[in-house]
Amino acid sequence: MSSQSAAPRGTAPHGTAPHGLDDAVRVGLGALLAVLAALAAMAVTAALGLWAAGAADLPGGAFWRVVAAVVVLAAGGDVGLAGGAGALARTDAELTAMPLSVSLAGALVLAAGFLRPLRHRAVASAGELLARAAATAALWLAGLAAAASLARRTFTDLLPADSPADLLGDLLDASPSIGFRADVGSTLLYGLLWVAGVLLLALLVSRRAPLPARLLRYQEPVRPAASAMLSLLLAYVVLGLAVGLVVAATRGHPADTFAVLLLGLPNLVWMALGLGIGASWEGRVEGPFGLPMPHVLDQVLRGPEDTTLDVRSLAAQDGRAWWLIPVAALLLLAAAFAMAARSPARTRLWQHALHLAVAFAATLLVVIPLTRLDARLGLSLLGIFEVEALGGRVSLHPHLWSAVGLALLWGAAAGALGGLLARRVRRPGEAAPPPPPGRGG
Repeated sequence: MSSQSAAPRGTAPHGTAPHGLDDAVRVGLGALLAVLAALAAMAVTAALGLWAAGAADLPGGAFWRVVAAVVVLAAGGDVGLAGGAGALARTDAELTAMPLSVSLAGALVLAAGFLRPLRHRAVASAGELLARAAATAALWLAGLAAAASLARRTFTDLLPADSPADLLGDLLDASPSIGFRADVGSTLLYGLLWVAGVLLLALLVSRRAPLPARLLRYQEPVRPAASAMLSLLLAYVVLGLAVGLVVAATRGHPADTFAVLLLGLPNLVWMALGLGIGASWEGRVEGPFGLPMPHVLDQVLRGPEDTTLDVRSLAAQDGRAWWLIPVAALLLLAAAFAMAARSPARTRLWQHALHLAVAFAATLLVVIPLTRLDARLGLSLLGIFEVEALGGRVSLHPHLWSAVGLALLWGAAAGALGGLLARRVRRPGEAAPPPPPGRGG
Protein backbone atom coordinates (compact mmCIF):
# COMPACT_ATOMS: atom_id res chain seq x y z
CA MET A 1 0.00 0.00 0.00
CA SER A 2 1.41 3.41 -1.00
CA SER A 3 1.96 6.11 1.58
CA GLN A 4 -0.59 8.34 -0.19
CA SER A 5 -3.35 5.74 -0.10
CA ALA A 6 -2.55 5.04 3.53
CA ALA A 7 -3.11 8.67 4.47
CA PRO A 8 -6.25 9.34 6.50
CA ARG A 9 -9.32 10.11 4.43
CA GLY A 10 -10.06 13.83 4.12
CA THR A 11 -6.43 14.93 4.26
CA ALA A 12 -4.32 16.12 1.36
CA PRO A 13 -0.70 15.31 0.67
CA HIS A 14 1.76 17.98 1.81
CA GLY A 15 2.12 20.81 -0.70
CA THR A 16 -1.13 20.16 -2.60
CA ALA A 17 -4.34 22.15 -2.55
CA PRO A 18 -7.06 21.02 -0.12
CA HIS A 19 -10.31 19.56 -1.44
CA GLY A 20 -13.70 18.61 -0.03
CA LEU A 21 -16.42 20.16 2.06
CA ASP A 22 -14.41 20.10 5.28
CA ASP A 23 -11.59 22.05 3.67
CA ALA A 24 -14.04 24.60 2.22
CA VAL A 25 -15.55 25.11 5.67
CA ARG A 26 -12.07 25.47 7.14
CA VAL A 27 -11.15 28.07 4.52
CA GLY A 28 -14.36 30.01 5.17
CA LEU A 29 -13.90 29.90 8.94
CA GLY A 30 -10.30 31.09 8.64
CA ALA A 31 -11.37 33.95 6.39
CA LEU A 32 -14.16 34.91 8.81
CA LEU A 33 -11.78 35.01 11.77
CA ALA A 34 -9.26 37.09 9.81
CA VAL A 35 -11.93 39.61 8.73
CA LEU A 36 -13.47 39.91 12.20
CA ALA A 37 -10.05 40.39 13.79
CA ALA A 38 -9.11 43.07 11.23
CA LEU A 39 -12.38 44.98 11.67
CA ALA A 40 -12.04 44.76 15.45
CA ALA A 41 -8.48 46.11 15.29
CA MET A 42 -9.63 49.01 13.12
CA ALA A 43 -12.63 49.79 15.32
CA VAL A 44 -10.56 49.74 18.54
CA THR A 45 -7.84 51.94 17.02
CA ALA A 46 -10.42 54.41 15.67
CA ALA A 47 -12.37 54.47 18.94
CA LEU A 48 -9.26 55.16 21.03
CA GLY A 49 -8.11 57.88 18.64
CA LEU A 50 -11.51 59.58 18.57
CA TRP A 51 -11.80 59.30 22.35
CA ALA A 52 -8.44 61.01 22.72
CA ALA A 53 -9.65 63.71 20.31
CA GLY A 54 -12.73 64.36 22.49
CA ALA A 55 -15.34 62.73 20.27
CA ALA A 56 -16.72 60.69 23.18
CA ASP A 57 -18.72 63.77 24.18
CA LEU A 58 -20.73 63.82 20.96
CA PRO A 59 -24.48 63.94 21.71
CA GLY A 60 -27.05 61.29 21.07
CA GLY A 61 -24.76 58.29 21.00
CA ALA A 62 -23.08 59.52 17.83
CA PHE A 63 -19.64 58.35 18.92
CA TRP A 64 -19.94 54.83 17.51
CA ARG A 65 -21.36 56.14 14.26
CA VAL A 66 -18.29 58.35 13.91
CA VAL A 67 -16.11 55.31 14.67
CA ALA A 68 -17.88 53.43 11.86
CA ALA A 69 -17.26 56.36 9.51
CA VAL A 70 -13.54 56.37 10.37
CA VAL A 71 -13.35 52.61 9.71
CA VAL A 72 -15.04 53.14 6.34
CA LEU A 73 -12.58 55.91 5.44
CA ALA A 74 -9.64 53.77 6.57
CA ALA A 75 -10.75 50.96 4.26
CA GLY A 76 -10.84 53.31 1.28
CA GLY A 77 -14.57 53.98 1.53
CA ASP A 78 -16.47 57.14 0.70
CA VAL A 79 -18.02 59.27 3.47
CA GLY A 80 -19.69 62.44 2.28
CA LEU A 81 -20.55 65.55 4.28
CA ALA A 82 -23.79 67.44 3.84
CA GLY A 83 -25.35 70.36 5.65
CA GLY A 84 -28.29 72.71 5.70
CA ALA A 85 -28.99 76.14 7.10
CA GLY A 86 -32.48 77.11 6.07
CA ALA A 87 -33.67 78.99 3.03
CA LEU A 88 -31.55 82.11 3.57
CA ALA A 89 -28.21 80.48 4.34
CA ARG A 90 -25.81 78.06 2.75
CA THR A 91 -23.37 75.51 4.14
CA ASP A 92 -20.38 74.04 2.38
CA ALA A 93 -18.51 71.00 3.67
CA GLU A 94 -15.98 68.54 2.30
CA LEU A 95 -13.72 65.86 3.76
CA THR A 96 -11.13 63.78 1.92
CA ALA A 97 -8.75 62.01 4.28
CA MET A 98 -7.56 58.52 5.10
CA PRO A 99 -6.74 57.73 8.76
CA LEU A 100 -3.74 55.55 8.00
CA SER A 101 -3.16 54.39 11.59
CA VAL A 102 -6.53 52.66 11.40
CA SER A 103 -5.79 51.39 7.88
CA LEU A 104 -2.42 49.97 8.90
CA ALA A 105 -3.86 48.18 11.93
CA GLY A 106 -6.51 46.49 9.81
CA ALA A 107 -4.13 45.65 6.96
CA LEU A 108 -1.54 44.00 9.23
CA VAL A 109 -4.13 41.90 11.06
CA LEU A 110 -5.95 40.90 7.87
CA ALA A 111 -2.71 39.95 6.10
CA ALA A 112 -1.54 37.88 9.09
CA GLY A 113 -4.87 36.07 9.26
CA PHE A 114 -4.83 35.37 5.51
CA LEU A 115 -1.27 34.02 5.53
CA ARG A 116 -1.45 31.98 8.74
CA PRO A 117 -3.15 28.86 7.25
CA LEU A 118 -0.52 28.83 4.47
CA ARG A 119 2.56 29.11 6.65
CA HIS A 120 3.54 25.41 6.43
CA ARG A 121 3.04 25.09 2.69
CA ALA A 122 5.80 25.18 0.09
CA VAL A 123 3.58 25.53 -2.99
CA ALA A 124 -0.07 26.49 -3.45
CA SER A 125 -2.14 26.36 -6.60
CA ALA A 126 -3.50 29.51 -8.14
CA GLY A 127 -7.02 28.15 -7.66
CA GLU A 128 -6.54 27.70 -3.95
CA LEU A 129 -5.09 31.17 -3.45
CA LEU A 130 -7.92 32.70 -5.45
CA ALA A 131 -10.50 30.76 -3.44
CA ARG A 132 -9.03 31.92 -0.15
CA ALA A 133 -8.78 35.50 -1.42
CA ALA A 134 -12.36 35.43 -2.72
CA ALA A 135 -13.72 34.16 0.61
CA THR A 136 -11.78 36.84 2.50
CA ALA A 137 -12.89 39.59 0.11
CA ALA A 138 -16.56 38.56 0.24
CA LEU A 139 -16.63 38.54 4.04
CA TRP A 140 -14.67 41.80 4.15
CA LEU A 141 -17.21 43.52 1.92
CA ALA A 142 -20.04 42.22 4.09
CA GLY A 143 -18.42 43.70 7.19
CA LEU A 144 -17.66 46.95 5.39
CA ALA A 145 -21.28 47.21 4.22
CA ALA A 146 -22.41 46.87 7.85
CA ALA A 147 -20.03 49.62 8.93
CA ALA A 148 -21.17 51.87 6.05
CA SER A 149 -24.83 51.43 7.01
CA LEU A 150 -23.97 52.60 10.53
CA ALA A 151 -21.83 55.55 9.40
CA ARG A 152 -24.48 58.29 9.13
CA ARG A 153 -25.44 61.14 11.43
CA THR A 154 -26.60 64.78 11.37
CA PHE A 155 -25.57 67.36 13.97
CA THR A 156 -27.44 70.59 14.78
CA ASP A 157 -26.91 73.50 17.19
CA LEU A 158 -23.46 74.20 15.84
CA LEU A 159 -23.37 77.98 16.40
CA PRO A 160 -21.88 79.25 19.68
CA ALA A 161 -24.61 80.33 22.09
CA ASP A 162 -25.29 84.08 22.45
CA SER A 163 -23.04 84.89 19.47
CA PRO A 164 -24.17 87.48 16.87
CA ALA A 165 -24.26 84.71 14.28
CA ASP A 166 -26.54 82.64 16.55
CA LEU A 167 -28.91 85.61 17.00
CA LEU A 168 -29.02 86.35 13.27
CA GLY A 169 -29.49 82.68 12.54
CA ASP A 170 -32.57 82.59 14.81
CA LEU A 171 -34.02 85.71 13.18
CA LEU A 172 -33.55 84.33 9.67
CA ASP A 173 -34.40 80.72 10.56
CA ALA A 174 -30.94 79.72 9.41
CA SER A 175 -29.71 77.34 12.09
CA PRO A 176 -26.95 75.30 10.47
CA SER A 177 -26.66 71.54 10.51
CA ILE A 178 -23.90 69.29 9.31
CA GLY A 179 -23.89 65.55 8.86
CA PHE A 180 -22.04 62.66 7.30
CA ARG A 181 -23.20 59.63 5.40
CA ALA A 182 -21.27 56.75 3.86
CA ASP A 183 -21.99 55.93 0.23
CA VAL A 184 -22.44 52.15 0.33
CA GLY A 185 -21.93 51.56 -3.40
CA SER A 186 -18.65 53.43 -3.80
CA THR A 187 -17.48 52.16 -0.39
CA LEU A 188 -17.86 48.56 -1.54
CA LEU A 189 -16.04 49.30 -4.81
CA TYR A 190 -13.10 51.02 -3.13
CA GLY A 191 -13.19 48.50 -0.30
CA LEU A 192 -12.77 45.68 -2.82
CA LEU A 193 -9.71 47.41 -4.25
CA TRP A 194 -8.36 47.92 -0.72
CA VAL A 195 -8.71 44.29 0.34
CA ALA A 196 -7.35 43.03 -2.98
CA GLY A 197 -4.32 45.27 -2.58
CA VAL A 198 -3.73 44.12 1.00
CA LEU A 199 -3.88 40.42 0.07
CA LEU A 200 -1.67 40.88 -2.99
CA LEU A 201 0.92 42.81 -0.99
CA ALA A 202 0.80 40.14 1.72
CA LEU A 203 1.79 37.49 -0.83
CA LEU A 204 4.49 39.72 -2.30
CA VAL A 205 6.06 40.70 1.01
CA SER A 206 5.94 37.42 2.91
CA ARG A 207 9.05 35.30 2.44
CA ARG A 208 7.27 32.09 3.49
CA ALA A 209 3.88 32.36 1.81
CA PRO A 210 3.48 29.70 -0.91
CA LEU A 211 3.06 30.64 -4.55
CA PRO A 212 1.92 28.69 -7.60
CA ALA A 213 4.80 26.72 -9.10
CA ARG A 214 4.90 28.83 -12.26
CA LEU A 215 5.44 32.01 -10.20
CA LEU A 216 8.25 30.72 -7.99
CA ARG A 217 10.92 32.07 -10.34
CA TYR A 218 9.64 35.62 -9.80
CA GLN A 219 9.96 35.58 -6.03
CA GLU A 220 13.75 36.05 -6.02
CA PRO A 221 13.76 39.56 -7.56
CA VAL A 222 10.42 40.67 -6.05
CA ARG A 223 10.13 39.44 -2.48
CA PRO A 224 13.40 40.74 -0.99
CA ALA A 225 12.71 44.24 -2.36
CA ALA A 226 9.05 44.18 -1.31
CA SER A 227 9.95 42.97 2.18
CA ALA A 228 12.58 45.69 2.49
CA MET A 229 10.04 48.37 1.58
CA LEU A 230 7.57 47.10 4.17
CA SER A 231 10.35 47.14 6.75
CA LEU A 232 11.19 50.73 5.76
CA LEU A 233 7.59 51.91 6.17
CA LEU A 234 7.17 50.12 9.50
CA ALA A 235 10.50 51.48 10.74
CA TYR A 236 9.21 55.00 10.12
CA VAL A 237 6.01 54.16 12.02
CA VAL A 238 7.96 52.79 15.00
CA LEU A 239 10.29 55.79 15.00
CA GLY A 240 7.33 58.18 14.80
CA LEU A 241 5.59 56.35 17.63
CA ALA A 242 8.67 56.71 19.83
CA VAL A 243 8.90 60.43 19.07
CA GLY A 244 5.17 60.85 19.72
CA LEU A 245 5.38 59.14 23.11
CA VAL A 246 8.25 61.42 24.11
CA VAL A 247 6.26 64.48 23.00
CA ALA A 248 3.19 63.28 24.92
CA ALA A 249 5.25 62.80 28.08
CA THR A 250 7.21 66.06 27.96
CA ARG A 251 5.23 68.78 26.20
CA GLY A 252 1.73 68.59 27.61
CA HIS A 253 -1.60 67.98 25.85
CA PRO A 254 -1.03 64.21 25.71
CA ALA A 255 -4.60 63.54 24.53
CA ASP A 256 -4.04 65.56 21.35
CA THR A 257 -0.78 63.72 20.69
CA PHE A 258 -2.39 60.31 21.19
CA ALA A 259 -5.22 61.31 18.85
CA VAL A 260 -2.65 62.00 16.12
CA LEU A 261 -0.79 58.75 16.83
CA LEU A 262 -3.93 56.62 16.76
CA LEU A 263 -5.50 58.21 13.71
CA GLY A 264 -2.81 59.68 11.48
CA LEU A 265 0.67 58.55 12.48
CA PRO A 266 1.55 56.94 9.10
CA ASN A 267 0.19 60.04 7.34
CA LEU A 268 2.88 62.09 9.08
CA VAL A 269 5.82 59.70 9.11
CA TRP A 270 5.44 58.59 5.49
CA MET A 271 5.24 62.26 4.59
CA ALA A 272 8.48 62.67 6.55
CA LEU A 273 10.02 59.94 4.38
CA GLY A 274 9.02 61.83 1.24
CA LEU A 275 10.27 65.12 2.62
CA GLY A 276 13.55 63.48 3.54
CA ILE A 277 14.28 62.56 -0.09
CA GLY A 278 13.28 66.01 -1.37
CA ALA A 279 9.57 65.58 -2.18
CA SER A 280 7.13 68.42 -1.54
CA TRP A 281 3.45 69.11 -0.90
CA GLU A 282 1.19 72.08 -1.60
CA GLY A 283 -1.37 73.13 0.99
CA ARG A 284 -2.89 75.67 3.32
CA VAL A 285 -4.58 75.98 6.70
CA GLU A 286 -7.03 78.83 7.21
CA GLY A 287 -9.76 79.61 9.66
CA PRO A 288 -10.05 79.18 13.41
CA PHE A 289 -9.72 75.41 13.37
CA GLY A 290 -7.47 72.81 11.82
CA LEU A 291 -7.10 69.08 11.89
CA PRO A 292 -4.70 67.66 14.49
CA MET A 293 -1.19 68.08 13.16
CA PRO A 294 2.21 69.09 14.53
CA HIS A 295 2.42 72.79 15.27
CA VAL A 296 5.29 73.31 12.83
CA LEU A 297 3.10 72.09 9.94
CA ASP A 298 0.35 74.47 10.97
CA GLN A 299 2.85 77.34 11.02
CA VAL A 300 4.12 76.58 7.52
CA LEU A 301 0.70 76.03 5.93
CA ARG A 302 -1.41 78.66 7.69
CA GLY A 303 -2.31 81.52 5.37
CA PRO A 304 -4.77 82.66 2.72
CA GLU A 305 -2.85 81.08 -0.17
CA ASP A 306 -1.31 77.71 -0.95
CA THR A 307 2.20 77.20 0.43
CA THR A 308 4.88 74.72 -0.60
CA LEU A 309 5.72 72.28 2.16
CA ASP A 310 9.25 70.88 1.92
CA VAL A 311 12.28 70.46 4.14
CA ARG A 312 13.40 74.03 3.50
CA SER A 313 10.08 75.59 4.54
CA LEU A 314 9.90 73.34 7.61
CA ALA A 315 13.46 74.19 8.59
CA ALA A 316 12.60 77.90 8.41
CA GLN A 317 10.26 77.26 11.36
CA ASP A 318 12.28 74.53 13.10
CA GLY A 319 15.89 73.79 12.19
CA ARG A 320 15.55 70.18 13.32
CA ALA A 321 13.68 69.49 10.09
CA TRP A 322 17.04 69.06 8.33
CA TRP A 323 17.42 65.77 10.23
CA LEU A 324 14.75 64.29 7.95
CA ILE A 325 17.38 63.94 5.20
CA PRO A 326 20.00 61.83 7.06
CA VAL A 327 17.25 59.75 8.69
CA ALA A 328 15.80 58.93 5.26
CA ALA A 329 19.25 58.09 3.90
CA LEU A 330 20.13 55.84 6.84
CA LEU A 331 16.86 53.91 6.93
CA LEU A 332 16.77 53.50 3.16
CA LEU A 333 20.34 52.19 3.20
CA ALA A 334 19.38 49.72 5.93
CA ALA A 335 16.48 48.54 3.77
CA ALA A 336 18.83 48.19 0.80
CA PHE A 337 21.26 46.12 2.85
CA ALA A 338 18.43 43.86 4.06
CA MET A 339 17.23 43.40 0.47
CA ALA A 340 20.71 42.53 -0.79
CA ALA A 341 21.38 40.14 2.11
CA ARG A 342 18.18 38.22 1.30
CA SER A 343 18.77 38.18 -2.45
CA PRO A 344 20.55 35.28 -4.19
CA ALA A 345 24.34 35.51 -4.26
CA ARG A 346 24.36 35.63 -8.06
CA THR A 347 22.47 38.95 -8.07
CA ARG A 348 24.64 41.63 -9.63
CA LEU A 349 25.22 45.12 -8.31
CA TRP A 350 23.21 46.83 -11.03
CA GLN A 351 20.32 44.46 -10.33
CA HIS A 352 20.29 45.47 -6.66
CA ALA A 353 20.15 49.11 -7.77
CA LEU A 354 17.36 48.41 -10.26
CA HIS A 355 15.29 46.32 -7.85
CA LEU A 356 15.39 48.89 -5.05
CA ALA A 357 14.81 51.82 -7.41
CA VAL A 358 11.65 50.22 -8.82
CA ALA A 359 10.46 49.03 -5.41
CA PHE A 360 10.99 52.41 -3.73
CA ALA A 361 9.32 54.30 -6.56
CA ALA A 362 6.35 51.91 -6.50
CA THR A 363 6.11 52.26 -2.71
CA LEU A 364 5.93 56.05 -2.85
CA LEU A 365 3.51 55.84 -5.77
CA VAL A 366 1.17 53.96 -3.42
CA VAL A 367 1.67 55.72 -0.07
CA ILE A 368 2.22 59.35 -1.08
CA PRO A 369 -1.31 59.83 -2.51
CA LEU A 370 -2.70 58.47 0.76
CA THR A 371 -1.35 61.54 2.56
CA ARG A 372 -3.65 63.85 0.61
CA LEU A 373 -5.98 65.88 2.81
CA ASP A 374 -8.94 68.14 2.06
CA ALA A 375 -11.27 69.43 4.77
CA ARG A 376 -13.55 72.42 4.37
CA LEU A 377 -16.49 73.78 6.34
CA GLY A 378 -18.26 77.06 5.71
CA LEU A 379 -21.52 78.86 6.53
CA SER A 380 -22.77 82.00 4.80
CA LEU A 381 -25.91 83.98 5.64
CA LEU A 382 -27.86 85.75 2.88
CA GLY A 383 -24.89 85.02 0.61
CA ILE A 384 -23.33 88.22 1.99
CA PHE A 385 -20.94 87.29 4.76
CA GLU A 386 -19.27 84.20 6.12
CA VAL A 387 -19.73 83.01 9.71
CA GLU A 388 -16.08 82.89 10.73
CA ALA A 389 -16.74 80.76 13.81
CA LEU A 390 -17.66 77.85 11.51
CA GLY A 391 -15.46 78.58 8.51
CA GLY A 392 -12.16 76.95 7.78
CA ARG A 393 -10.12 74.91 5.38
CA VAL A 394 -7.24 72.45 5.56
CA SER A 395 -5.70 71.09 2.36
CA LEU A 396 -2.53 69.18 1.54
CA HIS A 397 -1.73 67.78 -1.91
CA PRO A 398 1.51 65.97 -2.82
CA HIS A 399 3.63 66.60 -5.90
CA LEU A 400 3.44 62.92 -6.76
CA TRP A 401 5.53 62.46 -9.88
CA SER A 402 8.47 64.48 -8.65
CA ALA A 403 8.45 62.28 -5.52
CA VAL A 404 8.45 59.13 -7.69
CA GLY A 405 11.35 60.45 -9.76
CA LEU A 406 13.36 61.23 -6.64
CA ALA A 407 12.57 57.77 -5.29
CA LEU A 408 14.04 56.19 -8.43
CA LEU A 409 17.31 58.08 -7.93
CA TRP A 410 17.53 57.45 -4.18
CA GLY A 411 16.57 53.80 -4.61
CA ALA A 412 19.19 53.18 -7.28
CA ALA A 413 21.96 54.76 -5.20
CA ALA A 414 20.94 53.01 -1.98
CA GLY A 415 20.49 49.68 -3.78
CA ALA A 416 23.99 49.77 -5.23
CA LEU A 417 25.54 50.77 -1.91
CA GLY A 418 23.53 48.15 -0.03
CA GLY A 419 24.69 45.51 -2.50
CA LEU A 420 28.30 46.47 -1.87
CA LEU A 421 27.85 46.29 1.91
CA ALA A 422 26.14 42.90 1.68
CA ARG A 423 29.00 41.24 -0.19
CA ARG A 424 30.51 40.18 3.13
CA VAL A 425 27.27 38.46 4.15
CA ARG A 426 26.52 34.91 3.04
CA ARG A 427 23.35 35.01 0.98
CA PRO A 428 20.87 32.45 -0.41
CA GLY A 429 22.49 30.18 -2.99
CA GLU A 430 26.01 30.83 -1.75
CA ALA A 431 28.04 27.91 -0.46
CA ALA A 432 29.48 28.14 3.01
CA PRO A 433 33.26 28.58 3.12
CA PRO A 434 35.15 25.33 3.80
CA PRO A 435 36.34 24.82 7.38
CA PRO A 436 40.02 25.47 8.06
CA PRO A 437 42.20 22.34 7.87
CA GLY A 438 43.05 20.65 11.15
CA ARG A 439 46.48 20.54 12.62
CA GLY A 440 47.00 16.97 11.55
CA GLY A 441 46.46 17.88 7.89
